[in-house]
Amino acid sequence: MSSDATTAVPAVPTALDGPQQEEREHGLGASVPAADARAKAEGTFPYASDLWAEGLLWAAVLRSPHPHARIVSLDTTAAAELPGVRAVVTHADVPGDPAYGRTVADRPVFASDIVRHHGEAIAAVAADHPDTARLAAAAIAVEYEVLEPVTDPEKAFAAAPLHPDGNLIRHIPLRFGDPDIAGEVIVEGLYRIGRQDPAPVGAEAGLAVPRPDGGVEIYTASTDPHTDRDLAAACFGLAPEQVKVVVTGVPGATSDREDPGFQIPLGLLALRTGCPVKLTATREESFLGHAHRHPTLLRYRHHADAEGRLVKVEAQILLDAGAYADHSAESLAAAVSFACGPYVVPHAFVEGWAVRTNNPPSGHMRGEGALQVCAAYEAQMDKLAVRLGVDPAELRMRNVLATGDLLPTGQTVTCPAPVAELLGAVRDFPLPPLPLDDPEEDWLLPGGPEGAGEPGAVRRGVGYALGMVHMLGAEGADEVSTATVKVQDGVATVICAAVDTGSGFGTLARQIVQETLGIEEVHVASVDTDQPTAGAATHGRHTWVSGGAVERAAKMVRTQLLQPLAHKFGMSTELLQITDGKITSYDGVLSTTVTEAMDGKELWATAQCRPHPTEPLDESGQGDAFVGLAFCAIRAVVDVDIELGSVRVVEMAVAQDVGRILNPAQLAARIEAGVTQGVGAALTENLRTARGVVRHPDFMGYALPTALDAPDIRIVKLVEERDVVAPFGAKPASAVPVVTAPAAVASAVRAATGRPVNRLPIRPQAAVAAG
Repeated sequence: MSSDATTAVPAVPTALDGPQQEEREHGLGASVPAADARAKAEGTFPYASDLWAEGLLWAAVLRSPHPHARIVSLDTTAAAELPGVRAVVTHADVPGDPAYGRTVADRPVFASDIVRHHGEAIAAVAADHPDTARLAAAAIAVEYEVLEPVTDPEKAFAAAPLHPDGNLIRHIPLRFGDPDIAGEVIVEGLYRIGRQDPAPVGAEAGLAVPRPDGGVEIYTASTDPHTDRDLAAACFGLAPEQVKVVVTGVPGATSDREDPGFQIPLGLLALRTGCPVKLTATREESFLGHAHRHPTLLRYRHHADAEGRLVKVEAQILLDAGAYADHSAESLAAAVSFACGPYVVPHAFVEGWAVRTNNPPSGHMRGEGALQVCAAYEAQMDKLAVRLGVDPAELRMRNVLATGDLLPTGQTVTCPAPVAELLGAVRDFPLPPLPLDDPEEDWLLPGGPEGAGEPGAVRRGVGYALGMVHMLGAEGADEVSTATVKVQDGVATVICAAVDTGSGFGTLARQIVQETLGIEEVHVASVDTDQPTAGAATHGRHTWVSGGAVERAAKMVRTQLLQPLAHKFGMSTELLQITDGKITSYDGVLSTTVTEAMDGKELWATAQCRPHPTEPLDESGQGDAFVGLAFCAIRAVVDVDIELGSVRVVEMAVAQDVGRILNPAQLAARIEAGVTQGVGAALTENLRTARGVVRHPDFMGYALPTALDAPDIRIVKLVEERDVVAPFGAKPASAVPVVTAPAAVASAVRAATGRPVNRLPIRPQAAVAAG
C-alpha cells in the first residue's frame, strides 16, 4: 500500500492462500517486500520535503483569493525591498511559453490579466528564510476587479468564454444501435458526484538547483518526469536537455503527484537567483493547486425487457473540468465509453461534455471517468431490480459482459472478462453476522464507538456493484517504455524511468530479474530524465509496459549468459534453465552457477515494450480505443442509523480479475487501499466550494477515512485468467476497486433505507429511511 493510501483493516485474503505461493522468497509469485518499506515504516525514508542544498533559498507563492477576477495592477516593489528577499517573479519574468498543460497548453504559469480559479498562482518569491518568503509574498500588492464566477457547469455552455479556447473542452456523442427502440420497463435518474481530492499525506515539495551550463535540475516527487521536464523547459525557454528532473522522496500517489505548476516557479527562481531554491507546499496550497476528481452530473435512462435484460441505455454526462483542460478530454472518453458498465447493452446513446468553470482544477485521479459512471449505472440497475421485483444480484447476472461481447464503442472485448464469475463469488460469500440484540453487546454504531444513535434505529443493507477500467492510455496514446538490465559480480541493476508511486513497480522489477536470471540481489536505480522515457505512472501501466521492458531486457541478458554454455555443450539455450542461481541442462550434463558462468564479465541489454496501437473515438464515439480492460465485483454490507443518517460500512467482499498474481501480499494491499479510497468517495470525501472558493482546505474540513472508518475487506476471489497480450498476463490492481466501491456502498445504503441515494458522497439526510 502506498503511503498516501488510507489504512485499511487487514483483509482475510482467502483467494491468495494456496499452493501458488509455495513459500517462495523471490521471483514472480513471491510476496517480496518493497525495498523502501522498512525505511518508510521507521521514519528514516528521505521525502522530498527533506531535501537540502548548500546556500538554500526558500520559495513562497502568492495565490489568488478570488475564483474569477481581473488583475488591475500588480506591484512587487514592497516585496522585493524586504531584507532577505532575493527574487520576485511574475508572468513578465517567464522567458519561454507563458502557459503549460499536459494535453493543452492553456494554464498560465502566473496569471497575467485574468484569474480563473481560487488559488491560482500570481507570483513567486525566493528569500533566505521561509518566513521571509511568506511575508514577501503577502506584501505583493494586487488590485483585483472581482468578476462573477461561473461555478455551475450547466451554465458554462451559455456563459461568456472563461478562456480564449472557450468553455467547451470536449464533446463526445456515442451512437450505438437503433435510437428508436424502447424497452418494456424504463427507469430514469439524475446523479451527482462530488470533488474527491487525492489528498497526499506527504507534503508536496521540491528543490531546484541551477547548473553551470545555464540549465537547472529539479528534485521532486514527480510521477511523470519526462513530461514535467519538457513542460518546464518550454516555460524556461530552454532546450529539454538543459533541464533535468530527478525523482526523489516519492511517498505514494493516487494521481499526478506534483503538478508542473508547482515545479516551474521553483526553476524560474533558481535560474533568476543562481541559488538552490526549495518550496514545500502548505496543506492549503496542496488543496488549491493540484487537480481533483471531476465533479460530475449524470442523467440516465435505462430500458429493459420484462425479464430484466437491458435493451437500451441513454445517458448525458457533464464533467466539471474547473479552469483548465488538464486530463479532462481523456477522462470524458473513459466516462462515455464505460457509461453502460460491464453489461451487454445492444443499443446505447450517450452524450458527454467536459467544460471549463471557475471551480478548482480537475484532472487525473484513479479511475477517472469510470468511477462517476459506475455510481450512476449501478443505481439504475438497483432501480430496475426494484421495479421488476428481481434480486439485485440476479438482475446483474442476467446482463453481465463476457469475452467476445461488444462495448458500446463498437470494440470487441478480446481480453478475459470473467464478470459473471466475479459476481457469483461475492454473491455466494457468507454474510457477516448481525450484532446480537443485547444491550451488553459491544458493537459499533454507525456513528463510531461513541455514536449518538441507538441500536434499535440501525438497519442493515446489502448492495452490489460491478466496475471496469481500461489499462494503459487510450485513443492512440503511444504507451512505450524502455528499460536496461545490467549484471556484474552477481548483482543485477535495473535502470528504468518508471516511478513507483506505491504501485509496486520497483518490487516487480526485482522479481522479474530474479525470475529470469536467478540472481537474488537486484537493485533498481533511482529515476531521472537522463534515462529514456517510461511514461506516466497511471492506469497501472508500469506493470505492463515497464515490466514488459524489464522482462525483455532480462531475457536478452539471459541469452548472452547462456549462449557460450549452450555452444560449448552443443545445445540450444532453450534446453538450459536457471533456478535459484544455478544453470542446469535438461539432461543433467551441465550444472554450474550463474556467478561461475559470468566469469567476471559485465552483461547488459536495453529493451522497449510498446503495446498494440489503439485509435481515437470517431464522431459517433466508435473505435478500438483501449488496449485492455480489468473488472471487479464488490458486495457491500452497511449498517445505517435511519434516524441520524449515519453509515458504517461493515464489510466489503471483493472479487477481482487480476490476470496473474505477481506478488500476493502487495496485490492484497493494493486492493485494500483501493477499496478504502472508494469508501472515502462514497461517504466522506468532498472538497466543498462556495461560489468557487474552496471551503476548509485542510484535513479538518476534508474528511479522509481512517482505520476506524475502514471496513473488513474480504478478498473472496482473484481470477487468474491471463491476458495473452500483456506481459506476464497481469492486469492493474488498484484502480478498479476504487471505481467499484462507492457504487457498492451506495447500493447497500439504498437497500437499508429505501432511499434513492443519487449523490456521492452520501449525505446524512439521504440515508434517513423513507417514510
